[in-house]
Parts: sequence; structure tokens; C-alpha cells
Amino acid sequence: MSDATLHSITQDPDDFAVQIADSIESFIVATAEVAKGDEPDSAVPFLLLELSQLLLAGGRLGAHADIVPEERYEPDTGPDLDVDELRERFARMLDPVDVFSEVFDPYEPRTAPVPARISDNLADIVTDLRHGLAHYRAGRTTEALWWWQFSYFSNWGPTASATLRALQSLVAHVRLDQPLADLAGLDTDEGLADEALAEEAGRVMIEEIAAPLGLGRGDLTPAPEADVQS
Repeated sequence: MSDATLHSITQDPDDFAVQIADSIESFIVATAEVAKGDEPDSAVPFLLLELSQLLLAGGRLGAHADIVPEERYEPDTGPDLDVDELRERFARMLDPVDVFSEVFDPYEPRTAPVPARISDNLADIVTDLRHGLAHYRAGRTTEALWWWQFSYFSNWGPTASATLRALQSLVAHVRLDQPLADLAGLDTDEGLADEALAEEAGRVMIEEIAAPLGLGRGDLTPAPEADVQS
């Protein structure tokens, strides 16, 4: 759909809502399938693709005029579904490259990077999306669009963007022959020494990322460290 069509005042709102809902439901279903762990070798590239497609829907919501809910107070959607199992499955699958560094607000002066987890972020995104999907399935289309747009700006959009950047970086490390040389200070609860953590990260990259990209173990061998003169 062209930008002119997207922003046309004559566009049927139901068409836009259906397309956004389809994209969101597709992401939820696909993420749950990846979390099953049936194809761990393709998990990272597949998540990269799914998040990219989700953020296209998010961009459309962000570019849309402000959506105003029909009711003053948000109707109760019932308790949010538990995502702990999803979170734990991804934590095991992505360990130890689950933890990455991100800047919460790039426009906040001197903001220090903070550690985040891909597994936590995916679970949080799914929680936000499911909440809006509950409205949509109950026939509250405007409420669903309002929620998805609001939470795109306030939570799942920034979270998805940060996660996409981390996944893109993982794939780039492999494709550009730049192994993860040092994860010290990020994985705060693993208790692994720096060398062991870096070695384990390299193993995961080979097993989960390099194989589906057609790269071998030799493609991920770190370059010798240069001598440092005192």
C-alpha cells in the first residue's frame, strides 16, 4: 500500500485495522513457534525477520493520525496471558547472547547504556500486542488501534527497535567476521569468566547463526590480539 493510500481520508478504516491486526497476530504466532525450539539454528535470523515486519506495522501506526478511543475508560480485557514460559524458552535458546547493551533514550544527554535481554523484550512485546488483540477480537477495533499506537510509542516500539538492533548486530558479527570478543559486564548473573563467556558466545554464534547463513567455524575464528606496549 502506498503512502498516499495510507494517509487518504477516503480509506476504509477497517482495512487499515485488519492489516495491522494481521501483522500483529502473525508476529505473535511466529514468535511462539520459534520459542518451541524445533529449529534453533534459524532462531536469530527468523526473529530478525519477524521483528522487521512487526516494526513496519508499528511505523504505520506511528505515521497515522492520533487514534482516539470511543470510550473514556479502557474496557477490561481480563488478565493478560502468562508469558513466563515464552521468556524462559528464549532465555535458554539465546544464552549467553541473550543480554545486550542499549541506550534507553538516544536524545537524552549523556545517557549511559544499560543491559537488556532479548528474551525479556520479546515477552514484553508479545504482552503489549496481545492486550490490543483482545480488544480487537472483542470487536473494539478503535480501542485496539488506540492501544497498539499508544504502546508503540511508549513501550513495544522502542523495545522492538532495540531488540532488532541487537539481533541485526549478532548476524552482522557473523557475516562481517567480527566475533563477539568480550561480553564482560553485560551478563550479570551468569557467573562466567570473561574468556569462558566469550568462548561460549562464539559457540552459540556458530551453532545458531553461522550454519543457516552458510558460514563455517573458520569464518568465526577471532583474529590474534595485538601486543599492547606499556
